Amino acid sequence: MKSPAYWAVLFGMAIALIQRGLPVRSQGDTQSDNTVMENITVRQGETVFLSCSQGDVVTHTAWLNRSSILYAGEDKWSVDPRVSLVTLNRDEFTIKIDNIDVSDEGLYVCAVQTSSKPRTTSVHIIVQVPPKIFNFSKTMVVNEGFNVTLMCLANGKPEPAISWKMLSHKANDDFESVDEYFEIPSISRNKAGLYECTAANDIAIDRKTVNVVVNFPPTVFESRDVGVTLGHSGVLRCEADAVPEADFEWFRDDRRIFNGFDGIEIENMGSMSKLTFHNVSEADYGNYTCVAINKLGSANTSIVLYEVIEPTSSTLLQEMTTSVLEQTSTERNQLREGPGAVQDGNSGTAEAYKPICLFLIAALQLLLKF
Repeated sequence: MKSPAYWAVLFGMAIALIQRGLPVRSQGDTQSDNTVMENITVRQGETVFLSCSQGDVVTHTAWLNRSSILYAGEDKWSVDPRVSLVTLNRDEFTIKIDNIDVSDEGLYVCAVQTSSKPRTTSVHIIVQVPPKIFNFSKTMVVNEGFNVTLMCLANGKPEPAISWKMLSHKANDDFESVDEYFEIPSISRNKAGLYECTAANDIAIDRKTVNVVVNFPPTVFESRDVGVTLGHSGVLRCEADAVPEADFEWFRDDRRIFNGFDGIEIENMGSMSKLTFHNVSEADYGNYTCVAINKLGSANTSIVLYEVIEPTSSTLLQEMTTSVLEQTSTERNQLREGPGAVQDGNSGTAEAYKPICLFLIAALQLLLKF
């Protein structure tokens, strides 16, 4: 039986030799069995079991990690609470490491002293880490024409690949990049929206999004002139595209119109403003100007409120009489265009239709007198 001091020296030599990548030999022995197991690849946070066979009569056994002894037989040398003994008998020696981390990656060696000779079993643990985006651009607010740089930094093992894409497509182009930094030179309003960064490796994918707000001066959409009958209600509409959202002002000539002025109601609803006349008078007809304003500029459009004459009974009768006479004249001309003096069977119909129309007109005139 070797003394404790002997084993302390032996394990010290084993650790030194393992660090140099050399086979482990015991003091006084000329040979040792060295077994190299396949690498163990695990994900961060998982549990790893390390096992080696005992075989012959074993006098001493230990699990070592780089420069430290984890277990020497049943005695725990490691102060790490994640390391524990699972099995120790004549057949196997197994320990486990819970919640494994990148710092646990490296070479592990099981050193066994048997009655005949020492032997070692070594295995390399590779810890894979899912990607994690740790530094990312926050919401950006810029003016149109500025240069924009979006940042996305991530770590992981294997090293994650970084890619960018625009989620809200307001333009015809697809904005994509495969770099940690996404450059958008002289940004325009159609490039505003959500951008997504993706960090991916063989283990998993991490994503984050950032909103890019682009400020620009108002653009007023073309408005149509509005016709309204005297005494009726009418609405003038003005719509503008702007970021920040535009404020609206209404003018009649050079005079600004305020809500409630002369019975006029002004209602602003986001990108649209409405000017409502509840009872149009002669004085209301004319030219109106809508001005859209934000901190970057302004734009305006003109809208004409004009009078529409409501049809009366006399004008309706006149229009109907004119229409009937024009239709009769047209049919008569079509019949005259036939060859020579030959007439088809429709001539009698046209001549019969004329008295009927005149009768209807006369009846309508009689009714209008009452």
